[in-house]
Amino acid sequence: MVIKVFLASSSGSTAIKKKQQDVVGFLEALRVEYDPLDIACNEENRMWMRQNVPEEKKPANGIPLPPQIFNEESYCGDYETFFDAKEDNSVFAFLGLPPPPGSKEVPLEECNGDVHDEEEQAAEEEEVEGEVAEGENADDEAMEEETEGDEAPADEEEQEEAVEETDELTEVTEAHAEEEEQEEADDDREEEDLQSEEEEELLQLEEEEEAEVQEEEEGDLEETQEEEAE
Repeated sequence: MVIKVFLASSSGSTAIKKKQQDVVGFLEALRVEYDPLDIACNEENRMWMRQNVPEEKKPANGIPLPPQIFNEESYCGDYETFFDAKEDNSVFAFLGLPPPPGSKEVPLEECNGDVHDEEEQAAEEEEVEGEVAEGENADDEAMEEETEGDEAPADEEEQEEAVEETDELTEVTEAHAEEEEQEEADDDREEEDLQSEEEEELLQLEEEEEAEVQEEEEGDLEETQEEEAE
């Protein structure tokens, strides 16, 4: 299995250069053999990289940037996913390679095996719990059937008493509601009467003011006529 690292030798981006150096330097530190493929000077490498990066892994513009890492034809990831694998101490699993002897990294197959064993154990526990629950439900149903005959008369009496109490509460509630409606109606009438009285008082005041203004105007008019006559 050959690890392919697609790089841009003549990239003008400082960030891309730093990411490429990080990936290459870490692979060399782990003594992982890789094949650096330049996309700046080789059009075939650039086209192959763009075509084989999965669509869901491409950026919004659809053009993946280096570094991009492959194991033969299988896509491993870009710098961000490589960095996450490095932080999680799972670079060999990220590359699809078995870890070297003495490595603290757990092989990918063993991780999958542990997960499978845990799933099987969980399924077995669910089955046992389901059987226990079914047994308990069956016992409960049997107990209910045995006690239904003895409790039936008592249940009927309790139901009748409950119905009577409910009817009494309903009557009290309805009577209380009628009283409240009557009180609200009385309050509305009082408010209407007050409004009518206030309106009548306002009309009287307006009429009095108009009469006073008219008297003043008539007085002024008489004085003016007397002055003109003199």
